[in-house]
Amino acid sequence: MKLEFLMEYSATLRQPVDTVGPGPFGNRRIFTVTGGAFEGPRLRGRVLPSGGDWLLTDASGTARLDVRATLEADDGALIYVQYFGVNRTDSDRPQRPPGEHAEYGDRYFMTTPRFETGAERYAWLNGMVCVAEGKGIPGGVAYRVYSVVNDGAALA
Repeated sequence: MKLEFLMEYSATLRQPVDTVGPGPFGNRRIFTVTGGAFEGPRLRGRVLPSGGDWLLTDASGTARLDVRATLEADDGALIYVQYFGVNRTDSDRPQRPPGEHAEYGDRYFMTTPRFETGAERYAWLNGMVCVAEGKGIPGGVAYRVYSVVNDGAALA
């Protein structure tokens, strides 16, 4: 098993809405996706202003992501993406204020994107397992997304 680079994408986010406040599972906040872009060797386009992150942060500061968004490829094809993940601060790493540009690896920020599309030219996305590493950027987030391939097998 190995990882093959699929794409990098960024999403801009509206300021969060505190929906529940401190509840039995943590503090629930909703971030609305307002736009963005993605690019990789086989696809590129924009992140549509739709979807969001239903983020749940527990008492230890571990945030659990629950994200849904729609991508539009440059050729007009629509691709839905959903992912769950974990974003946590590691005490042995330097901390950056929220909204400040960060680097990949500054914190444990990992997700598992799953893609769905009816566009035949991107159907290869429907059957793959992916992982991604995230980072904060001013006004949003960015991710490097990789497909998990079997013994170096290329993407379909």
